[in-house]
Amino acid sequence: MEGALTHTDDDLLQAIREQETDAFEILYERYRERVRLHVQGMLRDADAVEDVLQETFLRVWTRADQWDGRGACAAWLMKIATNLALNSLRTRRRKREVPLDGQALSEDDEMSVPDWMVDAAGLGPEASLELAERVATVRRLVNDLPEDKREVIRLVHEAEMGIREVAGRLDIPEGTVKSRLHNARKQLAQEWDKVCSEWEEL
Repeated sequence: MEGALTHTDDDLLQAIREQETDAFEILYERYRERVRLHVQGMLRDADAVEDVLQETFLRVWTRADQWDGRGACAAWLMKIATNLALNSLRTRRRKREVPLDGQALSEDDEMSVPDWMVDAAGLGPEASLELAERVATVRRLVNDLPEDKREVIRLVHEAEMGIREVAGRLDIPEGTVKSRLHNARKQLAQEWDKVCSEWEEL
């Protein structure tokens, strides 16, 4: 594709739906590092980070038709990456490979049905029950956050607002938004790890 910088994300995703590899490569280069940093906030293992990164963009290539054009493309990518990273955390917990202390939840949605925790495509009855439990648990963990952290999490993930937008909405510095978001994700990750440990002991 000519003039990569002039192509909007919507243009690229439309082309990816038509299996245009050039468009995919442009989108990959545009967001690769952002997604990698996002996943690194959740996973300590470098190989796991790369696996999730590649799987995220594989999902983009194979499921571009699921993009509905609402919100930002970056937020959609982060939702995919977050779900895959959480699945990786749970798998590693089952295998008792490494401790998950301090893993940070990431950016990247809806509180009624938080799709940043969900990839519901092709779920069977058992998986649907597990998903419902996971959604309820996430909702509870978010509700248990201190008000200032909870507000930032909801604006970023539910309203899909950027850091600058959130800072403007709350009339606080962007650095404060980033700090609250980081601390909220860290707390959520720690609580999520505890929940996963309890589930494994059942």
